[in-house]
Amino acid sequence: MNVSDAVKARRSIRGFKPDPVPPELLEKIFDQARFAPSNCNTQPCHTVVVSGQARKDLQAAIFAEMSAGKAPSSAFTPGDQNLTGVYKDRQYQCAMDYYGTMGIARHEKDKRFALMMKNWEFFDAPHVAFISMPTSMGPVNAVDVGIYLQTLMLILVEHGLASCPQGALAFYPDEVFKIANIPEGNGIICGLSFGYEDIGTQINQVIMDRAPLSDLVQFVD
Repeated sequence: MNVSDAVKARRSIRGFKPDPVPPELLEKIFDQARFAPSNCNTQPCHTVVVSGQARKDLQAAIFAEMSAGKAPSSAFTPGDQNLTGVYKDRQYQCAMDYYGTMGIARHEKDKRFALMMKNWEFFDAPHVAFISMPTSMGPVNAVDVGIYLQTLMLILVEHGLASCPQGALAFYPDEVFKIANIPEGNGIICGLSFGYEDIGTQINQVIMDRAPLSDLVQFVD
């Protein structure tokens, strides 16, 4: 598989088989991803991969927090805040495509809420990665995180695996910090649920469009 094929093949997958990825393959994937470039080679990303019983316990702990009424607490500004204009329009269309594929109407708030809660079920993926960086860093350093994340997702595709990057997994960080040796001063910027795609499930039929090239790129001679 070449890079162009991997880019086109990668989608946000939200339906997974329960089969875990073999430990040796997990280590190989994350070893390959660490070669992603970063500004001045600062390598600001720290990743925690949670699997097995720890993953089940973490899901239960986060649900307990939410059931107790704990408010979301992100170290960084969530990506869906402060959107206006075409960016807000694209966010709205994304939601409509997602709910529409699942056959959920706008007025069906209970079903919409249940679908949203799947974020903290990690979409039933057997593995979830939490990616953090120092809270003292800013948007330029977050670019490095994005480069690493894309590198990781493409390597997952190369190995026949699927993933879903989730900003929502930064909302309840306390339980993650309890189980993981995340560096002091770091904040979780996003999560990534991943595993083997459960091909044919309804939730994996969601296809997001992209804006035309002319809207995104300008060529100047």
